Amino acid sequence: MAVSDTSRQSLIPNFIYTSSSSPSSLLMTKTSNPSLFHSTSPAKQQNSFVIPAPNEPLGKIEMYSPRFYAACTVGGILSCGLTHMTVTPLDLVKCNMQIDPAKYKSISSGFGVLLKEQGVRGFFRGWVPTLLGYSAQGACKFGFYEFFKKYYSDIAGPEYAAKYKTLIYLAGSASAEVIADVALCPMEAVKVRVQTQPGFARGLGDGLPKFVRSEGALGLYKGLVPLWGRQIPYTMMKFASFETIVEMMYKYAIPTPKNECSKSLQLGVSFAGGYVAGVLCAVVSHPADNLVSFLNNAKGASVGDAVKKLGVWGLFTRGLPLRIVMIGTLTGAQWGIYDAFKVFVGLPTTGGAETAEA
Repeated sequence: MAVSDTSRQSLIPNFIYTSSSSPSSLLMTKTSNPSLFHSTSPAKQQNSFVIPAPNEPLGKIEMYSPRFYAACTVGGILSCGLTHMTVTPLDLVKCNMQIDPAKYKSISSGFGVLLKEQGVRGFFRGWVPTLLGYSAQGACKFGFYEFFKKYYSDIAGPEYAAKYKTLIYLAGSASAEVIADVALCPMEAVKVRVQTQPGFARGLGDGLPKFVRSEGALGLYKGLVPLWGRQIPYTMMKFASFETIVEMMYKYAIPTPKNECSKSLQLGVSFAGGYVAGVLCAVVSHPADNLVSFLNNAKGASVGDAVKKLGVWGLFTRGLPLRIVMIGTLTGAQWGIYDAFKVFVGLPTTGGAETAEA
C-alpha cells in the first residue's frame, strides 16, 4: 500500500495523525515498510489513523537488498567515525595511562599533564587517523553484521533462527569484526604512536610515512591479533547484548508495542540499550585494549613483554574506569546515530519485534 508524497509527514513523528480526507476505512495492515500501517477507529469505520512514513530521500529501500546494506554501511561510517573522533581527548588520556601510569596517575591528573605539556591542541592529537580508521571499521562492522545476521539466519531456517537468535547475533558480529579490524589496524597503529609519543609526528600526514620507514608496511599490522582479541569480544557483546536488551525493554519496560511507539522513543531505546551494552563491552575487552596500546607504542615488544610489565591485574584494571565511561557513552551514541540514519532513509530501527518480523 503506497502513500503519496503529499501525505508524508515529519521524519520522526511524535504522534499519530488523523486522516480526515480518507473516503473509506482501512483495516490495520502491515506493509513492506514496518513504520507504515493504517488502523480503523472502533467507533467510526470512516475515520482512519495513520502512522506516516519517514522521509525517504533515497526512495523506498527493500529490506536486505544491496541498497539496504549500502545504507547500513553509511550509517556505520557516521556512527563510528564521528563518535570516536569526538572522544579523542578521553582516548588520548586513556592510552597514556596505559603506557605510562607513573606519569598519568589518574584521569584528572592525566588531563592536567596533557594541558601543561601540549596545550589545548594536544587534546586532539591523532584525530585524523581516529576518524579515518574508525569510519572504515564502522562501515565494515555494521554493514557486514547486517549481512551475516541475515546469511546465518537463512542457513539456520526460521525455526532455529528464532530459537538460537543470540548465537546468530554472536556469529554475525564476530564475522563482521574480523573484516572490520583489518580496515582499522593501520590507522590504529599510527594513532597510538602519535598520541603516546608527542615528538614522533604531528599527525597522520607525517606519522604514517615515518611509521612505515621505521617498521615497514607489515608493521602497521603488528597489533592485528591483539586488536582482534580486543574488538571481537567487544563487538560480540556490543551487538548480542544490544539486541537482547532492546528486546527486553520493549517486552517488559514499555507497555506499547514497538510499531506503535514514536520514532523518537525508539531512538531513545536504541541509545539506552547501546549505553548498557557499551559498559559490558568495556569490561570484556579491556585486557586486550591494554595489550594493543602497549604493542603499538613499544617497538619490537611482544605480548609477553606486556604481561611482564603490566601484570595480569594491570591488564584487567589499568584505565578501566575511564574506558567504561568512554565506551558506554560511545556505544550508546553509535547506536543512536546508526538507527537515526536508518530512520532517515525509511528503515526500521534495530532490535525488538520488527527485527523478528523482518
